[in-house]
Amino acid sequence: MKISCNKSNPPLGGLLAVELYRAAGKSIEVSWGADSTVTLPNGSKTVPYGTSNDLIRILENAFNKAAGPLQKVTMNHWLSFSLILDDEIPKSIDYLDKTLGALTYLVGEALSVSDLAVFSVLHVSSKFKEISKSGAPANILRWMKLIQAQPPVAKALKELPADTLENLSKASSRRSPPAGDASGPKQEGKFVDLPHAEMGKVVVRFPPEASGYLHIGHAKAALLNQYYQQAFEGKLVMRFDDTNPAKENVEFEKVILEDVEMLEIKPDLFTHTSQYFDLMLQYCEQLIKEGKAFVDDTPAEQMKNEREQKVDSKNRNNSVQKNMQLWEEMKKGSSTGVQCCVRAKIDMQSANGCMRDPTIYRCKPEPHPRTGTQYKVYPTYDFACPIVDAVEGVTHVLRTMEYHDRDPQFYWFIDALGLRKPYIWEYSR
Repeated sequence: MKISCNKSNPPLGGLLAVELYRAAGKSIEVSWGADSTVTLPNGSKTVPYGTSNDLIRILENAFNKAAGPLQKVTMNHWLSFSLILDDEIPKSIDYLDKTLGALTYLVGEALSVSDLAVFSVLHVSSKFKEISKSGAPANILRWMKLIQAQPPVAKALKELPADTLENLSKASSRRSPPAGDASGPKQEGKFVDLPHAEMGKVVVRFPPEASGYLHIGHAKAALLNQYYQQAFEGKLVMRFDDTNPAKENVEFEKVILEDVEMLEIKPDLFTHTSQYFDLMLQYCEQLIKEGKAFVDDTPAEQMKNEREQKVDSKNRNNSVQKNMQLWEEMKKGSSTGVQCCVRAKIDMQSANGCMRDPTIYRCKPEPHPRTGTQYKVYPTYDFACPIVDAVEGVTHVLRTMEYHDRDPQFYWFIDALGLRKPYIWEYSR
């Protein structure tokens, strides 16, 4: 396996994992350049990675095929936790310190990538360094010393380019803390703990789209959300995701509700994403006016190719005035408007395709089952979901690992709009 790393965005946790696998006899070459890519062991395929956790997942898939379902779920739990660890200090620290009170390593009886993912964040965190000056939290400090003393970790840290840790520390210090809530965990049997879950304050949601019948995956999602709702005496929101007028069907909605009743799931609140259409229109206009979104009339196939090739749209640098004019045409459903969509202006050069200026609004001048012809534009699921989760007070977003690449996009919308940040918890499909 060959790994190329970008020095300006070094994947510290992934590099620590590289040394862990090298110590186990795996052949891995690391080089520094402009790209963040991995050439797989057989040399037949080169794939990009966006974050340190992406690199860890690639390594795990290549070299740890014997991992069982529980091991994978637990690893995903800690990888997800590492994503919000620095942003959620001190709550994350309280949770981690309590967890480590009875543990030597986060998973099992030996060093694993779960330890490395969490350690890599704390090792460069300016916030954690400030907290640790007082000698607390004792369990984490003990664990940090243990991890840093492990030969693979010590070797990886020693061989890093001189300014790598400095770049990571600067990036950590520039992060702003989100406005989340919740603190201590509650352990329940073999279910993985929810970070920052506080008794009586957990809010989860089950958001099916009324475009078909529920399948076994829906059942798992609904039951898992209800489990945590009951375990923490919290709330379960049942939300119909009705953002696409072409797919919504009142009959499907009726059958879904019957299936939920059959599963003996009792939500505390029933909502529809369409209830928030006016609010989402305002947020879309806010992004346009702040230069964080633009209106694009590029044909769909061309747009798809440009995103794959990391090519900027010709409309990416439109003036705010022009974007607002086209946006008004979209809202009217005019012949000009139906050729346009609104795209978030994120990062067309990202290794993560979900961050390459995704579509957030479409023009669809057709009636909606609940709102009729009131609207001619509709938000995409990826834009609507973080907004409604924040507005409805959802604290923990449970979704399958297939959404992993969309997590940074979810948090980008939250940060760009200044909304409260829920915690994303991944589980196996």
